Amino acid sequence: MSVRILWADDEIELLKPHIIFLEQKGYHVSTAQSGDEALDLVLSNNFDIVFLDENMPGLTGLETLSKIKGKHPRLPVVMITKSEEESIMNEAIGSNISDYLIKPVNPHQILLSLKKNLDNKKLMSEKTTMGYQQEFRQISMDISDRPDLDSWDEIYRKIIYWELELDKSQDDGLSEIFKMQKSEANTVFCKFVMSNYRDWLSGKDSQKPVLSHVAMKEKVFPILKNDEKVFLIIVDNLRFDQWKILQPVIENYYRVEQEDLIYSILPTATQYARNAFFSGLLPSEIEKRYPQFWVGEGDEGTRNQFESELFAEHLKRQGLQIPFNYHKILNLSAGKKLLENLSNYTDKKLNILVYNFVDMLSHARTDMEVIKELADDEAAYRSLTLSWFEHSPLLDIIRILQEKKINIILTTDHGAIKVSHPTKVTGDKNTNTNLRYKTGRNLQYNANEVFEVRQPQDIFLPRTNISSSYIFAREDSFFAYPNNYNYYVNYYKNTFQHGGVSMEEMLIPFVYLKAR
Repeated sequence: MSVRILWADDEIELLKPHIIFLEQKGYHVSTAQSGDEALDLVLSNNFDIVFLDENMPGLTGLETLSKIKGKHPRLPVVMITKSEEESIMNEAIGSNISDYLIKPVNPHQILLSLKKNLDNKKLMSEKTTMGYQQEFRQISMDISDRPDLDSWDEIYRKIIYWELELDKSQDDGLSEIFKMQKSEANTVFCKFVMSNYRDWLSGKDSQKPVLSHVAMKEKVFPILKNDEKVFLIIVDNLRFDQWKILQPVIENYYRVEQEDLIYSILPTATQYARNAFFSGLLPSEIEKRYPQFWVGEGDEGTRNQFESELFAEHLKRQGLQIPFNYHKILNLSAGKKLLENLSNYTDKKLNILVYNFVDMLSHARTDMEVIKELADDEAAYRSLTLSWFEHSPLLDIIRILQEKKINIILTTDHGAIKVSHPTKVTGDKNTNTNLRYKTGRNLQYNANEVFEVRQPQDIFLPRTNISSSYIFAREDSFFAYPNNYNYYVNYYKNTFQHGGVSMEEMLIPFVYLKAR
């Protein structure tokens, strides 16, 4: 079906050559010589786009535009005018026009505007398809070439870039190919972590990533040594792809000064990774040095209730005297309360803000039923994250901080992965309930399907008892008990979980933002 165009201009006869040019290109053009005539045609026909002269007798172009948008708000309208007055441009743009052309226009300008407004998605999809096809082979070679730390940084950035680009594409077949390549990358990444993780923690490997327990010392403290005030915002569960989705919104207020990928420790769970981040210690070191601040797997109580105390002790060990406020936002009302009282806290050099956005999305700290319903794939999960952020008190907080010229460090404790493949495991009644890691006695599992650590001290994890061990789910698998297996698998399959080994969980953003 050819594209249907309405062109409204009181001097339409002078535009006959333009119309013939468009019809030769396969477009169908209807004409009107006034705003009233254009409105009648819009109401009685289905047009794909309208070209509208701004200066017509009777209804002006802007008045006609307003009435068209009142009836068909999504119909693209291109304003054409002799005037270059800024006020007219501003009013037209404010009325949600799709393009703005200054007379005299030539046929190729019109054709370009048509392609930009009607063929844009198709052209972008074709360009994305061609770009990924060209890069596919290089990414595959990079994955198979025994990548080191720097290579994994580059590979993961490329993967996320193309994942976001392919979200916009209409090529389902290429999206499936991408999923296979991402899965292959995760398989190789897990082997990379399993081969090197112990050496990273013990110090035997000089080439080691910035892990949770050294992120403060290596990334945050150097920034804090400047005299500027800083808000350190830890958004729970924020993956790198989600940061890239939020980045354009945040860049309206802040410029990115530094963007790094750091590594969450194992388990990639709040109790371990975030406590390590604040304390500058690994979990078994926290348990040994500050037993009053460590809540174990089998203990009662909230496992992250001493983050402020652990950070204060960390500052003391580093010999730093930095006055700070600590805020934890667990629900919408707490976010609104902080927003209302924000001016009371901006006198301190450092404000720490822990924002539990997964709980905000799901409205409960249970099984993320709401997320499961609203975000059944990766693209939907990202879209839901963006929608949440754009309507959250956190964005309002960021706006106010920008006005006060307070810089921001944005990071997280760990990411999450959409799980698809169940792995059977059994354990005693004291085994923990997390779907991506298990610790306890007498764990039974297929060793080829997990990352097993029989001696927890090897990776600086506490023992729940003398014979306890840890296992971690790899790639997109999750642990399921044989009892009531089918129900359990169907309930948790395709949910977003954390605690195990994957790029999505371990490779997390660390971003330093300077106020514009």
